[in-house]
Amino acid sequence: MARIICVANQKGGVGKTTTSVNLAAALANLDKKVLLVDMDPQGNASSGLGMKKHEFQDRTVYNLLIGEKSVEECRLQTSLPNLDIITATPDLVGAEIELVDAERREMRLKDALSTIKDEYHYILIDCPPSLGLITLNSLSAANTFLVPLQCEYFALEGLSQLLNTAGLIKKGLNTELKIEGIVLTMFDVRNNLSHQVVSEIQTHFSDKVFQAIIPRNVRLSEAPSYGQSIIQYDPKSIGAIRYMELAKELDDKVYGASEYSRLSEEPKLELERDANV
Repeated sequence: MARIICVANQKGGVGKTTTSVNLAAALANLDKKVLLVDMDPQGNASSGLGMKKHEFQDRTVYNLLIGEKSVEECRLQTSLPNLDIITATPDLVGAEIELVDAERREMRLKDALSTIKDEYHYILIDCPPSLGLITLNSLSAANTFLVPLQCEYFALEGLSQLLNTAGLIKKGLNTELKIEGIVLTMFDVRNNLSHQVVSEIQTHFSDKVFQAIIPRNVRLSEAPSYGQSIIQYDPKSIGAIRYMELAKELDDKVYGASEYSRLSEEPKLELERDANV
């Protein structure tokens, strides 16, 4: 049965979609069967994996949520082995209105995924930064939520909002919801503030913080424009290496030690000073 993880942060620009796409790709690269659900109307996770609109017209997560299509009809294969996707387009915004009076409106995604969750090791949900019915569906469907947190000023602002939201959902809609962990993103080894944020987050949340830290990296920024994950675009880049480490760390946590589980021994803060690699 799949671990369903919602990748979420109510603050935008924290590397949420970048983490959703590249963590999904890295897990698939570990021979794990993965489904990525794009729940952001911007559809950046979909385009970031090279999905073209003519390939999934009328078979998006919008069509799934409003009951026009089944989950089997909406899931598509990506160019990566082991990685499927349910895509999103701006039409998804309309679901908020169309489901206002619908029965079990907050549970549409959970109900749909329940029919296929035994086919995957992981189902990752790329959640929009806003709080609305789409986000409620995402968190209601998940076992856990993973929080990308940028190593910048006001980093804790979005986290506190998300934890409050998750607490409310846990009380009413999803009693099993818990935090999977915090992923530190956009780390700049040359920036003292980045080091300060890492120290503060690790002090406050200790075992909830993943060891793998994602750096600012030109290759990570370039990959989506080519419709590829960083694992495909430049597997030797520091961004790809760190997302592979994150995937191994998560997989070890969820399924236990395996031949893939050993992390790199070098300290995670000793990132290459050349951000172009």
